[in-house]
Amino acid sequence: LTITITPNVTPTFSSVGPFCSGATINALPTTSNEGITGTWSPVLDNTATTTYTFTPTAGQCATTTTLTITITPNVTPTFSSVGPFCSGATINALPTTSNEGITGTWSPVLDNTATTTYTFTPTAGQCATIAQTTIIINSTPTVSVTCSNICIGSTTTVSATTSPVGVYSFVWTVPSGPNPGNVNSFVTGITGTYSVFITDTTTNCVSTIDNCTIGIQAQPSVIFLSPP
Repeated sequence: LTITITPNVTPTFSSVGPFCSGATINALPTTSNEGITGTWSPVLDNTATTTYTFTPTAGQCATTTTLTITITPNVTPTFSSVGPFCSGATINALPTTSNEGITGTWSPVLDNTATTTYTFTPTAGQCATIAQTTIIINSTPTVSVTCSNICIGSTTTVSATTSPVGVYSFVWTVPSGPNPGNVNSFVTGITGTYSVFITDTTTNCVSTIDNCTIGIQAQPSVIFLSPP
């Protein structure tokens, strides 16, 4: 009497993965490379590295086997802070490689006139999430100077009007005499051109220069008429 013993086959499968966390993983094949059929457990998990066990269907000379699928955690790209800037300032292109070495692209295009949130999209094939950064753009202040002509020996007020509402420092240039210093208005009797620019003490944004000129007011003529 001959009893035939068939050796057990260890099922083999092509490697699967690695995957980035959250990626779509196709169902594992239920037939091995040797034609052994069976089932896998536990259910697929696309968030953590897991070892799965293949159990052959009864009646086949085969052993159980395992397959490990590696899940790589996603990295959130980080970048050095940028800004804030004053409106109209030159902003260098944002880096296309994160501090972690993740490459990608930014959108939308840089805007140096308004505060904007930019989105970094990693290049495909990297286990990384999108990232965002906000570049603050502070408004540039404006200043307007007013003054008037004077009669000889009289005075007038030189006044600077600022916008928007804020706290500013004033830098005056005067034709002669003492500088009025950090004030928004002053009285003078000296003719010539007065100019000023302002700096926002909160944002350090600087205005353009504005000026006004004080001249001599024409004196009225007095005409004496002889009596008839």
